[in-house]
Amino acid sequence: MLTMTNNFHVFAAILSKDILLDFRGRDIIFSVPIFGILLILLFNFSLDVTPDMVDDLAPGILWVSFAFSGVLTMNRSFVREKEQGGLEGLLISPISRDIIFFGKAASNFLFMILVEFVLLLTLAVMLGFLAFSWILVLTIVLTTIGFATLGTLFSAIAVETRSREVMLPVLFFPLIIPILIGAVEVTSQVIGGTSGAISRWLPLIGIFDALFLIICPWLFSAIIQE
Repeated sequence: MLTMTNNFHVFAAILSKDILLDFRGRDIIFSVPIFGILLILLFNFSLDVTPDMVDDLAPGILWVSFAFSGVLTMNRSFVREKEQGGLEGLLISPISRDIIFFGKAASNFLFMILVEFVLLLTLAVMLGFLAFSWILVLTIVLTTIGFATLGTLFSAIAVETRSREVMLPVLFFPLIIPILIGAVEVTSQVIGGTSGAISRWLPLIGIFDALFLIICPWLFSAIIQE
């Protein structure tokens, strides 16, 4: 019981530290949402989205913006620790590697949810569709869990390379494609007012989340120890 309490305190400390640093730095707080909004504007004007095209194009625009903004979010996850020596301090302390991983992943998850909320409202206002739906909220939460879990692992891998800004998306995007496809399909059904693909794709996203939550902490521990 005491060990569980200590682990929770360590998890909360890592999570709160990352959130506090994000808000103190402010550059990441503003730059990631602005980047996502610029992506939405670029897609909107380049594709010339009309009202009758919203059901077909809005889900893709939304999730591509989420994915690229998420890469920026994940990229800073371990860079700051590496540059300031915080990562070495975490590794030499008697802390479970799983706790470090989940603390970082939770920080990435919360920041991504904040960014996605801003981007969803932006796209909803621009294209004029109903943004709120419990199914859409559930889809965003489940997909972001997968994004944050896998992205945290690859951020830890990429931070040790010289070309980490390039390496992270190269590792991240191929494996996140199944979740991304499922999220786009469900979002398309929600915006279009139908439900044919929801019962098929939502469980698939949940299965991938479960796999990532099991495999990624184990791989993180193995990689960090090396």
